[in-house]
Formats: sequence, C-alpha cells, structure tokens
Amino acid sequence: MIKIALAQINPTVGDIKGNASQIVEKTKKAKERGANFIVFPELALTGYPPEDLLLKNYFINQNIIFLKKIAKETAGIILAVGFVDQKESRCYNSCALIQDKRIIDIYHKNYLPNYGIFDEKRYFSPGKTLPIYQLDKKRFTITICEDIWEKAHLQRLAQKNLDFIINISASPFSLQKMAQRKKILSFASKTTKSFTLYCNLAGGQDEVVFDGKSLIYSPQGKPIKQAKSFSEDIIYFDCRRQKKETVKIKTNKIEDIYSALCLGIKDYMRKNNFKKALLGLSGGIDSAVTLAIVAKSIGAKKVEALIMPSRYSTKESLVDAKKIAKNLRIKCQTIEIDAIFDSLLIELKPYFQNKKPDSSEENLQARIRGNLIMAFSNKFGHLPITTGNKSEISCGYCTLYGDMAGGFGLLKDVYKTTVYQLARYINKKKQVIPKSTITRAPSAELKPNQKDSDNLPEYSLLDKILHLYIEENKGHEEIIKNGFDKNIVKKIIKMVDSSEYKRRQAPIGVKITERAFGKDRRMPITNAFEVNS
Repeated sequence: MIKIALAQINPTVGDIKGNASQIVEKTKKAKERGANFIVFPELALTGYPPEDLLLKNYFINQNIIFLKKIAKETAGIILAVGFVDQKESRCYNSCALIQDKRIIDIYHKNYLPNYGIFDEKRYFSPGKTLPIYQLDKKRFTITICEDIWEKAHLQRLAQKNLDFIINISASPFSLQKMAQRKKILSFASKTTKSFTLYCNLAGGQDEVVFDGKSLIYSPQGKPIKQAKSFSEDIIYFDCRRQKKETVKIKTNKIEDIYSALCLGIKDYMRKNNFKKALLGLSGGIDSAVTLAIVAKSIGAKKVEALIMPSRYSTKESLVDAKKIAKNLRIKCQTIEIDAIFDSLLIELKPYFQNKKPDSSEENLQARIRGNLIMAFSNKFGHLPITTGNKSEISCGYCTLYGDMAGGFGLLKDVYKTTVYQLARYINKKKQVIPKSTITRAPSAELKPNQKDSDNLPEYSLLDKILHLYIEENKGHEEIIKNGFDKNIVKKIIKMVDSSEYKRRQAPIGVKITERAFGKDRRMPITNAFEVNS
C-alpha cells in the first residue's frame, strides 16, 4: 500500500538548517499518520526564490550537506525533496528521492521559466532525463513546476503507462493563478491518464506570496483533494483507497487578496525579525485598510500609528483616524506638523518669493510626515509601512521621501477600487473601518478643499484604463476602442510612463497581479518612446 503525504511547508530563503528541520519534523508527523512516502515543494530546502544566493558555491554546498543529513534522519519512509544540485559546475533545480537513509535518485527540472518573478535560466541548467519509478507495482514520475505546464513533456509521459505524477512546485499567488492551475492539472491528468499530485509552497518571500492550495487530480481530470489556502498543511493520498468523489474548488477574489496581504506582511516581518509595525494614519481609506490588515496579521499590540495633522486636515478625517485606531485597539499618537511646516516655509521664503504655492508646498507636508515616520522607525526599530495603492503609484500620485517613505508597501499592487472592496470585506462581520471613511471623497488633504479627482479621473474609470495598459499591455488606440475618452487615455498613459523613476525607488509590496511593478513589469526610466505618437 502506498500512502503519500503532500507537505506544503513555509520555508525561509537561506535558512537551510531551519528548513531542513521543518522537513524532518513534517516527515515524522506524516509517518505517524501512516504515510510511507512524503513529498515536499520545489526548492523546499533552500526556500524560493534564492536568487543570487545561487551564485555562491558555499550556499549550494550547504544545501547538499543538509540534504544528506535529512536522509540520515528519516528512516522508514520515502521522501521527495526540492533542493539545488550541482554537477560539473552546472546548477540544477532538483528533486531528491530518498529511501532507506540514502539518496537513491535525483531529478533535474527540464523546463525553466524565465518570465515575471522567474529568472531560472540565469541560474539553472535544464535537465534532460525522464525517470520512471516503481513502488508497490505502481509506476510514477517526478516533475518540477513548469515541467507539467509543457504539453511536449506531458505527451512523453503519456507513453509511460503511469499511475501517478508527482509535481513539486513554487507557484506564487496571483488573481488568475488558480484558474490556470486547474486547467493545467486537469489537462495533465487526462493526457497521462494518471493521478496528478501537486505540492506547492505556502508563505511569503519579499513581495511574493505562495498560497499553498496543493491539489490532487484524478485520471479523469477532476480535483479530488485540496490543501488549505495561505497556510502550511499536509494532505494524504492512498493509491488503492482513493475515493472517486470530487471536491469543489472555491475561489473568492477579495478573500484571497486579503489572505495574501495578511500572509505577505506577517511573513515579511517574521522572517526579517521585525517586532512591530508603524504607519501614518490619516483617516483615509488606504491607511484604514492597511492598519486593519496589519493588525489582523500580527496582532494589535505589535502595531503603532501616527496621526500627523496639518492645517488642511479635516475634522472628519481626524475623527475617523482616531475611531479606527480605537476600534482595533491600536496605540496611536498625534504629532501636529504645522509648526515644522511653518519653519520650513520661513527658511524657503527668500528663495520661493514671487512664486505661487504649488506641489512644492504640498510635498513638504508629505515629507515632514515621512521624516517623522522614519524617525520613529530608527528610534524604536519598527517596520514603517506605506499606504499608497497601485492606482496612485501607477500615475505618480505619490511623494518620494514622503508618503512613499517606508520599508514595505502593503497595497502597492492593489488598485484603489479593490481597496474599497477590501474595506467592505473587513467590515463584513463588524464595522472596523468607519462608514464615513469609505463614503468620503478621497483626498491627500495637502491644500484647501483638495480631492484626488482634481488630478485624476474617478477611480472607477482610472482603474479600468490602468488595467488595460498595465495588466493587459494594451496600447492607447486599443484602449480608446474600448470606449474610453481619447484625451483621458493619453493623459493617464503619460502619467504612468513618466513616473517610472518614482516606482523604482518605492518599497516592495505584496504581489497579487500578473503585472506587479518590479520583476513583472520592468520598464526603463530613461525612455523616449511615446505610446501616444
């Protein structure tokens, strides 16, 4: 009898010793539950993605040393473990098959992705082999992530009369990813007429979040078991006793985004040893949603907020800021910035005379707040979290060294319209975010009666255009054909293109789309190409 455990774990990149301990611990747990075969995700031993750590030989050597230690400590059960192999100065994304305290075989990933966050061709050489194993009269093979996405690979496997395919993966979360996985895994199972056992990572790594959701598919291409979302889990598969019932894979867009943001900030803080988080609280929707998510993720006692009003801050905003801090039981302090602002205006007056007030004065206020946030961060060691959303960052409606000052941008890949959806989701069971925060027109409050709509189209319109331009890579003519005003489209595209220098200096943030700023979308700062020409 073969009872296989799929262990979706949350490793830390570079913590080879700690990851190895996790693997040994989960192996013992699975063995106690009657499993005789346990599978771990892609590069579980090193964490994913290890990036330029792979250029250090001693890093690769250490992961091989600990792989051998794992083998010695795990008797009486077969293991499939993702690690980095090295042969004749070539590096491979690999899976070790361990049995009876020894490594009996090593599979090298055949197909290397080189898009988005994936730079595997920079580090790895492709494998060439197609091993077929036999256990208790059952035939199976091992694949690694992208291998199973390749139709040519599946066609080769279809000739091998397999009972099941193991696929170890490090597949990051994005809004479209689950639909893609379902399609790929179903096709793989039907093509090879075998069970597909997909074991994915869980956890946050810098801007990337791995959502787990390991899956088992039947030879008929139906999902029959799914692991938990956004957390560690172990699911089991018995070749002989596997039930034929299918499971319904449910996806809720806003719930998944919320979970990804929670896990992303929680793991970033934990894995980088931050004890507390700090953010500026304005009474606006972005800081309210950020505060609620951070408090949920790490606990209210580990979060502090600064309210930094100026002469332009409205009474309503200040009331809402204090209300959400009270609702979440967050320690909150108020620092008036007018005196600092006045002193700067006095110092600059000889140089700014005969010049009308403009964004210079507005940005001074944002930078005062950024300085205060960073002062608290330096003094107390808190992680400063920025609150800007993707709509604003796309258009450059943000201030360098002001509201962009911080170590982690939680909403960096979240459009403004989605921020409102998150607010309503957070308030679903209990009103945490004041209703007036959600209904009030958004404003930076840096000058009298200011509204975001003074500079930007309404977000319901703006986000649709941004989605077409950024996520779908459409040109201005294609976007206009979708029914949008020509002048508005050109204005937005110009704002996006001219703000690359700001985005390059922004803190990292949780990736939830297929085209997050950074590794997914890499544009030159110096760029004379005009899409509108």
